[in-house]
Amino acid sequence: MPPFVTVAAYAPPGVGMLGAGIVSEVFDSRGQDLPRFDFGLCTDRPGRIRSDVGLPIVVEHGLDRLAAADLVIALPWADFRTPPGPAVLDALTSAHERGALVAGHCVGAFALAAAGLLDGRRATTHWRFTGLLADRHPDVTVEPDALYIDEGRIITGAGAAAGFDLCLHLLRREYGAATANAIARDLVLPSHRDGGQAQYLATPAPEDCHDDRLADALTWARENLHEPLSVAELARRSLMSRRSFARRFAASTGSTPHAWLLGLRLSRAEELLETTDLRVEEIARLVGFGSAAVLRSQFVRRRGVPPRSYRRSFTRTP
Repeated sequence: MPPFVTVAAYAPPGVGMLGAGIVSEVFDSRGQDLPRFDFGLCTDRPGRIRSDVGLPIVVEHGLDRLAAADLVIALPWADFRTPPGPAVLDALTSAHERGALVAGHCVGAFALAAAGLLDGRRATTHWRFTGLLADRHPDVTVEPDALYIDEGRIITGAGAAAGFDLCLHLLRREYGAATANAIARDLVLPSHRDGGQAQYLATPAPEDCHDDRLADALTWARENLHEPLSVAELARRSLMSRRSFARRFAASTGSTPHAWLLGLRLSRAEELLETTDLRVEEIARLVGFGSAAVLRSQFVRRRGVPPRSYRRSFTRTP
Protein backbone atom coordinates (compact mmCIF):
# COMPACT_ATOMS: atom_id res chain seq x y z
CA MET A 1 0.00 0.00 0.00
CA PRO A 2 1.39 3.48 -0.88
CA PRO A 3 1.53 6.13 1.87
CA PHE A 4 -1.62 8.16 2.38
CA VAL A 5 -2.07 11.30 0.28
CA THR A 6 -5.70 12.36 0.67
CA VAL A 7 -6.51 13.38 4.24
CA ALA A 8 -10.03 14.15 5.49
CA ALA A 9 -10.63 15.48 9.01
CA TYR A 10 -14.20 15.24 10.28
CA ALA A 11 -15.15 18.52 11.99
CA PRO A 12 -18.61 18.43 13.58
CA PRO A 13 -20.28 21.57 14.96
CA GLY A 14 -18.40 22.55 18.12
CA VAL A 15 -15.13 21.17 16.69
CA GLY A 16 -12.03 21.84 18.75
CA MET A 17 -10.23 24.80 17.24
CA LEU A 18 -6.87 23.45 18.43
CA GLY A 19 -7.48 20.04 16.87
CA ALA A 20 -8.52 21.55 13.54
CA GLY A 21 -5.46 23.77 13.59
CA ILE A 22 -3.09 20.89 14.35
CA VAL A 23 -4.15 18.69 11.44
CA SER A 24 -4.29 21.67 9.09
CA GLU A 25 -0.72 22.63 9.99
CA VAL A 26 0.77 19.12 9.85
CA PHE A 27 -0.78 18.23 6.49
CA ASP A 28 -0.18 21.60 4.87
CA SER A 29 1.80 21.39 1.61
CA ARG A 30 5.38 22.58 2.15
CA GLY A 31 7.31 21.69 -0.99
CA GLN A 32 11.06 21.18 -0.57
CA ASP A 33 10.77 17.52 -1.55
CA LEU A 34 8.25 16.89 1.23
CA PRO A 35 4.94 15.11 0.53
CA ARG A 36 2.09 17.18 -0.83
CA PHE A 37 -1.17 16.21 0.87
CA ASP A 38 -4.67 16.74 -0.41
CA PHE A 39 -6.13 17.88 2.90
CA GLY A 40 -9.65 18.99 3.70
CA LEU A 41 -12.02 19.48 6.63
CA CYS A 42 -15.46 17.94 6.21
CA THR A 43 -18.68 18.09 8.19
CA ASP A 44 -22.28 16.87 8.11
CA ARG A 45 -23.46 19.87 6.08
CA PRO A 46 -20.84 22.04 4.35
CA GLY A 47 -20.85 25.69 5.33
CA ARG A 48 -20.19 27.76 8.41
CA ILE A 49 -19.94 25.88 11.71
CA ARG A 50 -19.09 27.15 15.18
CA SER A 51 -15.93 25.94 16.93
CA ASP A 52 -15.62 25.04 20.61
CA VAL A 53 -14.38 28.56 21.38
CA GLY A 54 -17.24 30.26 19.55
CA LEU A 55 -15.32 31.27 16.44
CA PRO A 56 -16.88 30.27 13.13
CA ILE A 57 -15.12 27.96 10.65
CA VAL A 58 -16.13 27.61 7.01
CA VAL A 59 -16.01 23.91 6.03
CA GLU A 60 -16.25 23.28 2.30
CA HIS A 61 -16.70 19.51 2.21
CA GLY A 62 -19.45 17.13 3.23
CA LEU A 63 -19.26 13.51 4.33
CA ASP A 64 -18.57 12.40 0.77
CA ARG A 65 -15.01 13.59 1.39
CA LEU A 66 -14.56 10.69 3.82
CA ALA A 67 -15.37 8.22 1.06
CA ALA A 68 -12.28 9.14 -0.96
CA ALA A 69 -9.69 9.76 1.77
CA ASP A 70 -6.65 7.60 2.47
CA LEU A 71 -6.54 8.92 6.03
CA VAL A 72 -9.65 9.88 8.01
CA ILE A 73 -9.27 11.76 11.31
CA ALA A 74 -12.15 12.28 13.74
CA LEU A 75 -11.48 15.58 15.49
CA PRO A 76 -12.58 16.43 19.05
CA TRP A 77 -15.79 18.38 19.52
CA ALA A 78 -17.62 20.02 22.43
CA ASP A 79 -20.66 17.72 22.47
CA PHE A 80 -18.71 14.47 22.23
CA ARG A 81 -20.90 12.81 24.88
CA THR A 82 -23.66 12.68 22.24
CA PRO A 83 -22.70 10.21 19.47
CA PRO A 84 -22.57 11.48 15.88
CA GLY A 85 -25.51 10.71 13.61
CA PRO A 86 -25.89 7.46 11.65
CA ALA A 87 -24.52 9.00 8.44
CA VAL A 88 -21.25 9.90 10.15
CA LEU A 89 -20.88 6.50 11.82
CA ASP A 90 -21.58 4.78 8.50
CA ALA A 91 -18.98 6.95 6.77
CA LEU A 92 -16.33 6.10 9.37
CA THR A 93 -17.14 2.39 9.16
CA SER A 94 -17.08 2.44 5.36
CA ALA A 95 -13.72 4.21 5.34
CA HIS A 96 -12.25 1.51 7.54
CA GLU A 97 -13.80 -1.31 5.51
CA ARG A 98 -12.33 -0.03 2.24
CA GLY A 99 -8.84 0.10 3.79
CA ALA A 100 -8.39 3.73 4.84
CA LEU A 101 -6.44 4.63 7.97
CA VAL A 102 -8.88 5.91 10.59
CA ALA A 103 -7.67 8.00 13.52
CA GLY A 104 -9.33 9.64 16.49
CA HIS A 105 -7.70 12.69 18.06
CA CYS A 106 -8.56 13.36 21.69
CA VAL A 107 -12.32 12.82 22.29
CA GLY A 108 -12.64 12.10 18.57
CA ALA A 109 -12.04 8.54 19.81
CA PHE A 110 -15.64 8.58 21.06
CA ALA A 111 -16.84 8.80 17.44
CA LEU A 112 -14.74 5.77 16.51
CA ALA A 113 -16.04 3.89 19.54
CA ALA A 114 -19.66 4.74 18.67
CA ALA A 115 -19.04 3.32 15.20
CA GLY A 116 -17.80 0.06 16.76
CA LEU A 117 -14.31 0.50 15.33
CA LEU A 118 -12.59 0.25 18.71
CA ASP A 119 -14.30 -2.94 19.91
CA GLY A 120 -11.69 -5.52 20.85
CA ARG A 121 -8.89 -2.99 20.44
CA ARG A 122 -6.70 -0.83 22.64
CA ALA A 123 -7.40 2.90 22.54
CA THR A 124 -6.74 6.15 24.32
CA THR A 125 -8.24 9.63 24.55
CA HIS A 126 -7.78 12.74 26.68
CA TRP A 127 -6.85 11.57 30.18
CA ARG A 128 -9.84 13.38 31.70
CA PHE A 129 -12.25 11.18 29.75
CA THR A 130 -10.58 7.78 29.63
CA GLY A 131 -12.86 6.55 32.45
CA LEU A 132 -15.94 7.68 30.55
CA LEU A 133 -14.75 5.95 27.38
CA ALA A 134 -14.13 2.72 29.30
CA ASP A 135 -17.53 2.87 31.04
CA ARG A 136 -19.47 3.51 27.85
CA HIS A 137 -17.57 1.00 25.71
CA PRO A 138 -16.55 -1.98 27.83
CA ASP A 139 -15.32 -3.88 24.75
CA VAL A 140 -12.56 -1.30 24.33
CA THR A 141 -9.30 -1.67 26.26
CA VAL A 142 -8.63 1.93 27.29
CA GLU A 143 -5.04 2.88 28.12
CA PRO A 144 -5.26 6.16 30.04
CA ASP A 145 -1.57 7.09 30.08
CA ALA A 146 -0.64 6.65 26.41
CA LEU A 147 -0.01 9.55 24.04
CA TYR A 148 -1.31 7.45 21.16
CA ILE A 149 -2.21 3.84 20.43
CA ASP A 150 -1.43 2.31 17.03
CA GLU A 151 -3.65 -0.66 16.21
CA GLY A 152 -2.72 -0.89 12.55
CA ARG A 153 -5.44 0.84 10.53
CA ILE A 154 -7.05 2.30 13.69
CA ILE A 155 -5.08 4.88 15.66
CA THR A 156 -6.22 6.94 18.66
CA GLY A 157 -4.44 9.78 20.39
CA ALA A 158 -4.57 11.76 23.60
CA GLY A 159 -5.85 15.28 24.07
CA ALA A 160 -4.83 18.77 23.01
CA ALA A 161 -1.28 19.10 21.65
CA ALA A 162 -0.82 15.29 21.62
CA GLY A 163 -2.55 15.57 18.24
CA PHE A 164 0.86 16.61 16.91
CA ASP A 165 2.34 13.39 18.29
CA LEU A 166 -0.41 11.33 16.64
CA CYS A 167 0.07 12.98 13.24
CA LEU A 168 3.87 12.83 13.38
CA HIS A 169 3.68 9.16 14.32
CA LEU A 170 1.55 8.48 11.24
CA LEU A 171 4.02 10.38 9.06
CA ARG A 172 6.94 8.48 10.58
CA ARG A 173 5.17 5.15 10.12
CA GLU A 174 4.08 5.71 6.52
CA TYR A 175 6.71 8.11 5.12
CA GLY A 176 9.72 7.47 7.36
CA ALA A 177 11.73 9.35 9.96
CA ALA A 178 13.30 11.90 7.60
CA THR A 179 9.92 13.23 6.46
CA ALA A 180 8.45 13.28 9.98
CA ASN A 181 11.56 14.99 11.36
CA ALA A 182 11.55 17.62 8.61
CA ILE A 183 7.90 18.52 9.22
CA ALA A 184 8.48 18.55 12.99
CA ARG A 185 11.39 20.95 12.53
CA ASP A 186 9.21 23.20 10.37
CA LEU A 187 6.62 23.27 13.16
CA VAL A 188 9.31 23.70 15.86
CA LEU A 189 8.24 20.47 17.56
CA PRO A 190 10.05 17.53 19.16
CA SER A 191 10.61 15.07 16.32
CA HIS A 192 9.25 12.05 18.15
CA ARG A 193 7.60 11.11 21.42
CA ASP A 194 6.91 7.45 21.96
CA GLY A 195 3.24 6.51 22.23
CA GLY A 196 3.78 4.91 25.62
CA GLN A 197 5.03 8.15 27.16
CA ALA A 198 2.82 9.53 29.89
CA GLN A 199 0.19 12.09 28.81
CA TYR A 200 0.97 14.55 31.57
CA LEU A 201 4.41 15.24 32.99
CA ALA A 202 5.72 17.35 35.85
CA THR A 203 8.00 19.26 33.47
CA PRO A 204 8.47 19.31 29.68
CA ALA A 205 10.07 16.53 27.67
CA PRO A 206 13.84 16.64 27.00
CA GLU A 207 13.56 18.56 23.71
CA ASP A 208 11.97 21.45 25.63
CA CYS A 209 13.66 20.88 28.98
CA HIS A 210 13.74 23.92 31.27
CA ASP A 211 16.23 22.33 33.68
CA ASP A 212 19.50 23.80 32.37
CA ARG A 213 21.78 21.16 33.84
CA LEU A 214 19.66 18.32 32.53
CA ALA A 215 19.13 20.01 29.16
CA ASP A 216 22.87 20.53 28.64
CA ALA A 217 23.59 16.87 29.32
CA LEU A 218 20.86 15.70 26.96
CA THR A 219 22.03 18.05 24.21
CA TRP A 220 25.53 16.62 24.62
CA ALA A 221 24.10 13.09 24.39
CA ARG A 222 22.29 13.87 21.11
CA GLU A 223 25.55 15.15 19.64
CA ASN A 224 27.58 12.15 20.84
CA LEU A 225 25.41 9.13 20.14
CA HIS A 226 28.49 7.17 19.05
CA GLU A 227 29.73 7.27 22.68
CA PRO A 228 28.67 4.64 25.28
CA LEU A 229 26.55 7.29 27.10
CA SER A 230 26.13 5.61 30.46
CA VAL A 231 23.72 6.99 33.05
CA ALA A 232 26.73 7.69 35.24
CA GLU A 233 28.27 9.90 32.54
CA LEU A 234 25.02 11.80 31.93
CA ALA A 235 24.60 12.31 35.66
CA ARG A 236 28.18 13.58 35.92
CA ARG A 237 27.58 16.10 33.13
CA SER A 238 24.41 17.21 34.89
CA LEU A 239 26.36 17.69 38.14
CA MET A 240 24.02 15.27 39.90
CA SER A 241 24.23 11.91 41.57
CA ARG A 242 22.93 8.97 39.55
CA ARG A 243 19.89 8.73 41.82
CA SER A 244 19.06 12.44 41.52
CA PHE A 245 19.59 12.36 37.76
CA ALA A 246 17.29 9.35 37.31
CA ARG A 247 14.61 11.00 39.45
CA ARG A 248 14.81 14.35 37.61
CA PHE A 249 14.86 12.59 34.24
CA ALA A 250 11.74 10.56 35.05
CA ALA A 251 9.94 13.69 36.27
CA SER A 252 10.78 15.49 33.02
CA THR A 253 10.06 12.69 30.56
CA GLY A 254 7.95 9.98 32.14
CA SER A 255 10.64 7.60 30.88
CA THR A 256 14.08 6.28 31.80
CA PRO A 257 17.46 7.43 30.42
CA HIS A 258 17.94 4.01 28.81
CA ALA A 259 14.59 4.11 27.01
CA TRP A 260 15.17 7.70 25.88
CA LEU A 261 18.60 6.91 24.48
CA LEU A 262 17.34 3.79 22.73
CA GLY A 263 14.56 5.76 21.04
CA LEU A 264 17.00 8.50 20.05
CA ARG A 265 19.43 6.00 18.54
CA LEU A 266 16.71 4.20 16.61
CA SER A 267 15.33 7.49 15.29
CA ARG A 268 18.76 8.61 14.11
CA ALA A 269 19.39 5.20 12.53
CA GLU A 270 16.09 5.48 10.64
CA GLU A 271 17.05 8.87 9.25
CA LEU A 272 20.49 7.68 8.16
CA LEU A 273 19.00 4.59 6.50
CA GLU A 274 16.58 6.79 4.56
CA THR A 275 18.89 9.62 3.55
CA THR A 276 22.37 8.12 3.13
CA ASP A 277 24.10 5.20 1.42
CA LEU A 278 26.12 4.37 4.53
CA ARG A 279 26.54 0.69 5.26
CA VAL A 280 24.47 -0.68 8.13
CA GLU A 281 27.67 -1.40 10.03
CA GLU A 282 28.71 2.27 9.83
CA ILE A 283 25.26 3.48 10.87
CA ALA A 284 25.36 1.15 13.86
CA ARG A 285 28.67 2.70 14.91
CA LEU A 286 27.49 6.28 14.40
CA VAL A 287 24.35 5.87 16.52
CA GLY A 288 26.06 3.95 19.30
CA PHE A 289 24.87 0.39 18.81
CA GLY A 290 28.42 -0.81 18.22
CA SER A 291 27.67 -3.52 15.68
CA ALA A 292 25.25 -4.27 12.86
CA ALA A 293 24.00 -7.29 14.80
CA VAL A 294 22.94 -5.16 17.77
CA LEU A 295 21.29 -2.58 15.49
CA ARG A 296 19.44 -5.31 13.65
CA SER A 297 18.24 -6.91 16.88
CA GLN A 298 16.92 -3.61 18.26
CA PHE A 299 15.39 -2.64 14.92
CA VAL A 300 13.49 -5.90 14.55
CA ARG A 301 12.32 -5.75 18.16
CA ARG A 302 11.17 -2.13 18.05
CA ARG A 303 10.27 -1.54 14.39
CA GLY A 304 9.28 -5.02 13.26
CA VAL A 305 11.67 -5.20 10.30
CA PRO A 306 15.46 -5.42 9.84
CA PRO A 307 17.36 -2.26 8.84
CA ARG A 308 17.84 -3.24 5.20
CA SER A 309 14.12 -3.90 4.75
CA TYR A 310 13.37 -0.53 6.34
CA ARG A 311 15.79 1.15 3.93
CA ARG A 312 14.11 -0.47 0.92
CA SER A 313 10.69 0.67 2.16
CA PHE A 314 11.54 4.32 2.77
CA THR A 315 14.33 5.20 0.35
CA ARG A 316 12.94 7.73 -2.11
CA THR A 317 13.93 7.17 -5.71
CA PRO A 318 14.38 10.26 -7.89
